[in-house]
This record gives sequence, structure tokens and C-alpha cells, in this order.
Amino acid sequence: MTVHPRAPRTDLQTDLPPDAGRAATGIAIVLVAQLMLVLDATVVNVALPRIDADLGFGPASLSWVLNAYTLAFGGLLLLGGRLGDVFGRLKAFEIGLAVFTVASALGGLAQTPGQLVAARTLQGVGAALAAPSVLALLTTSAPDEAARHRAFALFGAVSSGGASIGLLLGGLLTDVGSWRWTLFINVPIGIGVLLLAPRFVDETRRRPGRFDVVGALTATLGAVSLVWALIGTPEHGWLSVRTIGGFALGLALLAVLARTEVRHPHPLVRPSLVRDRDRVAALAVMALVIGANLSMFFLVVQYVQVVLGFGPLASGVAFLPFSLGIFAMSRVTPRLLARYGARSMIMVGTLALAGGYAWLSGIGTTDTYLGAVFGPMTIAGLATGLVFMPITASVLGGVEPEHAGAASGLLQTTQQLGSAVGVATIVSVYAAGAVPGQFVPGVREAFLTSAAFAAVALVVTAVALRPRRASTTALDRAPDPVTEPVLDEVA
Repeated sequence: MTVHPRAPRTDLQTDLPPDAGRAATGIAIVLVAQLMLVLDATVVNVALPRIDADLGFGPASLSWVLNAYTLAFGGLLLLGGRLGDVFGRLKAFEIGLAVFTVASALGGLAQTPGQLVAARTLQGVGAALAAPSVLALLTTSAPDEAARHRAFALFGAVSSGGASIGLLLGGLLTDVGSWRWTLFINVPIGIGVLLLAPRFVDETRRRPGRFDVVGALTATLGAVSLVWALIGTPEHGWLSVRTIGGFALGLALLAVLARTEVRHPHPLVRPSLVRDRDRVAALAVMALVIGANLSMFFLVVQYVQVVLGFGPLASGVAFLPFSLGIFAMSRVTPRLLARYGARSMIMVGTLALAGGYAWLSGIGTTDTYLGAVFGPMTIAGLATGLVFMPITASVLGGVEPEHAGAASGLLQTTQQLGSAVGVATIVSVYAAGAVPGQFVPGVREAFLTSAAFAAVALVVTAVALRPRRASTTALDRAPDPVTEPVLDEVA
């Protein structure tokens, strides 16, 4: 029986390809690595008091346990994406994961603040090399369109829910063992993935060409400068010389990057990636949604501990509704995308997210977890799960296979910048209304700021993201790097 290369894609979903089992295992392995990279941004959060007591950081420098990872991760993502395109995504993934695993072991063994911050920085470097290849490997590992949509949905669930899972795991490990196990836990997982990945994940074709050195330097230093300025605003203020100087330097470097990419024959970031209206809108919405959710991790974790008296483990458990909401929604988002399209899903999700944070703005000192936190947290989880997959599909749709790593790096850089903006804005708003010795004053305005982030995301989606059914989305128009060569051979 001859199968023509232009046959409708629905024909590909009637029977499982012969390598479906191997492909599913490869996708699972890559997703485990993605979960590890994401949760490491928050797994040490609930352990910070124990880390401070053990190593003697002091209040001014303790934040660098978190910021060192964020700074290296966010600053090097574009470079990591391009390296994967040029040298092979599986190789970049393996090198990055190996660096991350070694750095985790070094962090667990740290005896001084400087050693721990250096290890966290090295973790961020490894994550930046590995993370951009994750989405590209998911795309090339999926045997058909339906599997690719499911992989995107699971990626969204892992990426969104990984932060709250990190709080749960960090609380458990800190309570039953030591804060050091929040880092040591990565070592066996990393080794397992490194051993299994070559058996179940295929290397992608390399895309040789001149390497864009100027683009690599300006993108990396520009992103580092912006993230560095943003994470320092709660302490130094938005109008400080440090903040304004960091923004000015970052924007100047990104201007040089834009000029370079237009002229370079093998640019780090292809100009076409940021000329597509839908892709730019989806990136903006992603940054806003991530920024909105940061109030959940910064404020709610403190509220349940300071006001409600939860311990580290109980604080992690308190975030389960958020994680479970994301994972539950990931089971149905591929079908919803096929029926309603990305724009409708994102609009409903951002509207629900704004409502959830507006509800949270009313918490007080006499409230209970079930009465004040459980409901809005569940709504936020379901809403985040609803929007993440269609945003990811909109960003990666229509991207040529050879540039999938760069597009993935662009998406995840946007996430990191959105995270930094969210933390900086929410902490600044909270600090403006805070009262010494009391936690609740300032919370209302901070949560309303998160609701405003989600509302702006809704407006951007309504105005800039064009309505399009899933059957004609850019994702479906993109060539399938796995199935289409097979169809050509059969034909």
C-alpha cells in the first residue's frame, strides 16, 4: 500500500508506528530531565533558613542561592539553544546535564557560602546548555502529530508544575534529612538519564556553519545584565544606579544583537523568529503568565509558614493543588487545542488566572488554608495548565527543524525574564505596603499586581494573537521531522 507524502495528518494517528514504544520511553527520559532542571529553581526555597543556619550566609547574601542559578540559566539559554543546533541537540543535552549533575554534587558538599553559590552558578550553566534541546528532542522523538501534541502538553505540565513540586520535594528532604539532599537528589537522576538517553533518544542532524560569536556574546551578556538588574530591584530599588545601569547595558547589548543578527549569515537568533506576530504575542503572554505565578511561590509559601504556622514539608504539600491542577489539565489540553484553538484556550486561562489572584488578594491573619488558599490555588493551577501548552505550540509552530533549538532557547529565555520581572515587581509592590513585624500588609496589592499581569496577558492574546483552529495552526503546518521523511521513503 502506497502512502503519499501529502496525505492528511489524521491518517498518521490510526495506527501506532513500529517504534512508538521506544519513542515514548525517550520522551519520558527527556521529560524527567526537564523536571529536574525546573524544580531546581525552587527546591532549595524552603531549605533557605537551614542553609543560612548551617553556612552563615546572612540576610543580604542568602538570596544568591536562588539568584545565581537564575542568572546563569537565563543568561546562557540563547547560546545553549544555538550550540544544540550546531553540534547536535542530544550532545548538547548530555553535556549540559553532566555539568548540572556534577554541580549538584558539589553544591551538596559545599562548606562555605562562596562554594554553594559557585555550584549553583555551575548548575545554571548546565541547565542552560541542556534545556533548549529538550523541546527539540521532544519534537523529533514523537512518532506522529498526536504524540507531539501530548509531549507538548506534558512538557507544559512539567515546566509549570515543576516549581511547586520543587517546594514539596525540598520540604520533604529538608524535614527528614538535610538541606544538602535537595542538591544530592539530582545526582542519581542525572546519572540515570545520561545512561538511558543514548539508547532511546536519537541525535539530530547537525547544522554546520559559521558561529555567530558577536551574537553569542551580546545575547548572553545582555540577558545576564537584564536578569541581574531585575533580581536586584527589591533590594536596591527601580531607580537606583545599579538597576538603571543594568537595564541600559542590557538594552544596548540587545540592540547590538539585533543589528548583528540581521547581517550575519548564520545568526544566533533568526530575525524571522521575532517577525511573526503570533510568536511574539505568545512570548509576551508566556512572560506575563510566568510573572503572575511568581507571587504564588514568593508570597503564599511565606503566608502558610509565617501566618498559618506550616513547616517545610507541610508548606510543600500546601502547593499540591497547584501542581495537580496543572497535571490534570495537561491530560485534556491536546483535545481542547484540536477543538477550540490556542487563542480561545489562552483567553479563558488568563481570565481564570486573573480571577484566582484577585481572590487571593483578600487573605488575612484569621483565614485558614482551606478557606483562603486552596480554592484560588486550584484555579491558578488549572488555568496555568490550560494556557501553557497552546502558548508553547504557538511559539514553536512553523519553525524549521534546524532552528528548533534556537526557538526553544528564545521561549525559555522569555520564561526566565518573565520570572525575574515577576519577582522584582511583586516584591517591590509588597515592600511598598509592608509593615515591619507583620506579613499581611502589602499582600493585597501584590496579589492584585499578579492579577493585573494575567489581565494584560488576556488583552495581548485578544488583540495580537490571531484566531486559528488547531487544524491550521502553524504547528500543524510545520514539517514533521520524523514522519515526513518516512512517508517520502514509503511513497
